[in-house]
Amino acid sequence: MTGNGYLQLLLYVASLILLAWPLGLYMARVYRGELAWLRPVERGLYRICGVKPEDDMPWTRYAYAMLAFNLLGFLAVYGLQRLQVWLPLNPDGMGPITPDSAFNTAASFITNTNWQGYGGESTMSYLTQMLALGVQNFLSAASGMATLVALFRGFSQREAQGVGNFWVDLVRSTLYVLLPLSLVLALALVSQGVVQTFDSHATAQLLQPVQYEVAKNGTDGQPLKDAKGQPIMEKQTAKEQTIAVGPAASQIAIKQLGTNGGGYFNVNSAHPFENPTPLSNFLEMLAILIIPAALCYTFGAWVGDRRQGHALLAAMTVIFVGLLAVCVAAEQSGNPLYDRLGLATQASELQSGGNMEGKETRFGVVNSALWATATTAASNGSVNAMHDSFTPLGGLVPMWLIQLGEVVYGGVGSGLYGMIMFALVGVFIAGLMIGRTPEYLGKKIGAFEMKMAAVAILVPPLVALVGTAVAVMLDAGRAGIANPGAHGFSEILYAFSSAGNNNGSAFAGLSANTPFYNASLGVVMLLARYWLAIPVLAIAGALAAKKIVPASSGTLPTHTPLFVVLLIGTVIVVGALTFLPALALGPVVEHLQMVGR
Repeated sequence: MTGNGYLQLLLYVASLILLAWPLGLYMARVYRGELAWLRPVERGLYRICGVKPEDDMPWTRYAYAMLAFNLLGFLAVYGLQRLQVWLPLNPDGMGPITPDSAFNTAASFITNTNWQGYGGESTMSYLTQMLALGVQNFLSAASGMATLVALFRGFSQREAQGVGNFWVDLVRSTLYVLLPLSLVLALALVSQGVVQTFDSHATAQLLQPVQYEVAKNGTDGQPLKDAKGQPIMEKQTAKEQTIAVGPAASQIAIKQLGTNGGGYFNVNSAHPFENPTPLSNFLEMLAILIIPAALCYTFGAWVGDRRQGHALLAAMTVIFVGLLAVCVAAEQSGNPLYDRLGLATQASELQSGGNMEGKETRFGVVNSALWATATTAASNGSVNAMHDSFTPLGGLVPMWLIQLGEVVYGGVGSGLYGMIMFALVGVFIAGLMIGRTPEYLGKKIGAFEMKMAAVAILVPPLVALVGTAVAVMLDAGRAGIANPGAHGFSEILYAFSSAGNNNGSAFAGLSANTPFYNASLGVVMLLARYWLAIPVLAIAGALAAKKIVPASSGTLPTHTPLFVVLLIGTVIVVGALTFLPALALGPVVEHLQMVGR
């Protein structure tokens, strides 16, 4: 790798850590109610919605409010997709979305997954993109942040019955954090050439006709299959190009900042209208991780010991940088089969500069590997290159980052409360070693908290692995595989890992817009999101009701390098023990096949 590549990686990590610090302290003041610059708007919203901001909810009511609100969001997104053909702001005449695809997308966007089984520019009307998908990009992110703030209160309060007010936390997350940052980023992206318009698509005449094959659809809009389950293809000739446009910049800003990931265009940030320049590429990558990283500083400020937030941030950063190095090195090495088997016909095809298959020449190997690592470290899932075209080890990195639980740095809110669950497991293990009741931030960790932490940590990998097993056993699951063998298994494993950890990216060789995958992945998204959030809220309620125990000589310090190492080990060991057998059947086998031929 060149010196320029090292400089780009260093600049990104340094900018992330430095900018996260003031944002984290700002968010701590937001959630404490110390900022008044939008107080009239905030109070007006409470008055309109009938919210009593002083109402301190027990964790059960908090969870009920969160679930009810997300259910309403699900119904709204589903309904807008099904009815878009009769609704305004549909200049290209997009038809209604099929029931199974609408279910999948609704589940995806309320859970902050943003899995895309559809092509946004060819499927969704402007109204659906803005009112359904764009709005949920804000609200699903704000729901995760609100759940995290409730957990903060669990640690800071003593003998309390409530964990705060969900509606207040939701409003403040949206009004003070997500909206202002999205406005600034959207304007910056528009300045770089990202489209933002209500005009219908444009057309351009081609210099010469182009013939291509597309899957033939039936009357239900789904691809027709032959006797072997493969799509029936038909030839078409193109004499002009349709150029999709629309209100993209506003949605791209919040999709990155909210770690949502669903792009306005089907190819996400590999599209020149969504990510036109190196500067837009850098800003979008920075936006993916800035809020999750900043929340670590918020946590330290909230509990009155900034070292606690620094420790969690350090653990995340060490894992991130280590796996980033593996991904960059794997992609920079290229595929040795080009040289060994004589697949290259000329010197320019030898991949001496790295594996450029599936990557944008505007960004190259380093920025593509950096984006892939960042988007799967967060529960973002947007892409600027095709993960399916990465080398086996290069593709293993984003897949395993997802499987670790997306706690490095994770989604907005969900990443940090997922990492705190691992911290509770870490102090529990340390307590077992010395025969002492584990404590974390002055709260004794009992059997209930450990049971809930175990549920939160184990449910996402459970649904991912069970879903993968079912898909490879059923004809409906195997029918979507475009690449048989180990890579086909990797495509299915990646899809269910992505859905089970609310990421949304994919190995694109899998044809997942089918009734089987739309239904199964949608169910997996719902289970993984809420069976993580509800145990976290239960822990918040249990901790809030406890006394704060003063630290003693037997208390494990949770801000030291020793604890950071313990936390890193806990995350990696749990991830390795859970997914290593499955990874051995997919990317590990692919790598051995590549180097051993």
